[in-house]
Amino acid sequence: MNEKTKTLQELLGIEHPMLIAPMFLVSNVKMVVAAMQKNIAGCIPALNYRTTEALRDAIRELREAKTEKGAYGINIIVNKSNLKYKEQLSVCCEEGVDFIITSLGNPQLIINEAHKKGIKVFCDVVNLRHAQKVEALGCDALIAVNNIAGGHRGDLSPEVLIPQLIENSKLPVISAGGVGNKEQLEKMISYGAAGVSIGSPFIASEEAEISIEYKQACVAYGAEDIVVTRKISGTPCTVINTPYVQKIGTRETWLERLLNRNRKIKKWVKLLRYIKGSNDVVKAAKKATYKTVWVAGSTIEHTKKIESVKTIIDRFV
Repeated sequence: MNEKTKTLQELLGIEHPMLIAPMFLVSNVKMVVAAMQKNIAGCIPALNYRTTEALRDAIRELREAKTEKGAYGINIIVNKSNLKYKEQLSVCCEEGVDFIITSLGNPQLIINEAHKKGIKVFCDVVNLRHAQKVEALGCDALIAVNNIAGGHRGDLSPEVLIPQLIENSKLPVISAGGVGNKEQLEKMISYGAAGVSIGSPFIASEEAEISIEYKQACVAYGAEDIVVTRKISGTPCTVINTPYVQKIGTRETWLERLLNRNRKIKKWVKLLRYIKGSNDVVKAAKKATYKTVWVAGSTIEHTKKIESVKTIIDRFV
């Protein structure tokens, strides 16, 4: 079969063309186990675990719970902000996962090592240039992150990005962003996507180990309350427009913009911004404070109450 025409079901041996996206602090073993029990895939960021041994334990638990038509994966950040990515990769390869999703940076090492173990590698991309680079490196599929994705997003709409990647690539394209119900899922498939990665609708799930305030915010706020900020990592990220977000603004300060023009120190400024922004997100996810920064996408529009992962999946399949 032509790799380009493979569906997400064929890539991972699942029943439905969707996976629960890896969400920083939100995704966990319970969510992915529930996903596999509903015959879809789920993915967890390696950064959700403070140690590689905790990551190893999680993978073993997922392997034990794997169903015949379910799949589980780990998301690895491969740029300089993640000092542990080589250790995380080693654990994934030693223990075995169905797939790895790479974000940021050069995924060459991950592709090489994962393929030795028969592990598929899907790479986040936001444009054709990125897609062509990772395709040349040998990845198995593209995660097309569009401009309505929650968290870090791209610049292109799904109706532009998906066909563009399909036309100029030999790989399956998995759409990420803008899916909050079955109708929107089918729309992405109609653009030619092999499947969809869905995140924000699962934030307000019973299985998510985050604060009740974060979950309730996803119920109370809607699409019009989502804004794009550069305050977290220096790159565009969508958050709920809480009073604190309104107070601090969403644009970089004049000093940050000035420092970002200096090629020699730009990466270090961005790294420091990422560390501080991530710390803010961590604090807000676990406990509501006056400095609340809740990451989410516009698809929380369809979140009407806190429900189980299985109930949320039923809305799509």
